[in-house]
Amino acid sequence: MQFNITFRQFGASDSLKEYAREKVERVNKLLDRAGEAHVVLSLEAGRIHHADITVHSGAWVLRGRDKSNDMYASIDLAMDKIERQLRRYRDKLKTHHGKERVHHRQDLVNHLKVRHAVFEVPDVEALADIAAESTVDTSAPKLAAAPPATPVAAAATRVVSSTQLTVKPLSVDEAVMQMNLMNNDFYVFHNVESDALGIVYRRKDGQYGLIEPHEPPALAAAAGT
Repeated sequence: MQFNITFRQFGASDSLKEYAREKVERVNKLLDRAGEAHVVLSLEAGRIHHADITVHSGAWVLRGRDKSNDMYASIDLAMDKIERQLRRYRDKLKTHHGKERVHHRQDLVNHLKVRHAVFEVPDVEALADIAAESTVDTSAPKLAAAPPATPVAAAATRVVSSTQLTVKPLSVDEAVMQMNLMNNDFYVFHNVESDALGIVYRRKDGQYGLIEPHEPPALAAAAGT
């Protein structure tokens, strides 16, 4: 297995590198084909230790993320999530190995990506302070020019991170499986059954949901003529 490790916000550590390598290589016992593993260890505010572990196995991606006040413990927690899903889908992973789906418009699918952005939303007190500072004096004469965007709106829409995700052609069951292997709450995919972009997601009641675009009957009839 090819192994890569990245240290962020703190210096590289040989002991952490070897510990992470040993933990990641344990997946070889559960996988027939383990290709590449990437571990990202980061420190937040000098005391929160994050471990983000991604393992590529054929057409599937497995991911575990967790945090604690100790980096070794964070690695253990992240790997536990990966191993839990591996045991759950071990038989299906063996069945699907070597059967990566080829879409009839594979050239288009290869370039189909979606953007996943994370926004920072200030807490209620911070928004209240900003709003108070930007309050307009109603007694002053009104100006003809339109006022600029409020600091509240700007503060509420700051992008923290942005990631491009490759959209794979999968069935709904396969998309749910991939979402769980990545320990995510949603997954964007190209539904081979409906030939449409779809999103599977985890509901609060533990069930799964599917979001897909719906073409109005009138448009569908027009397209068929």
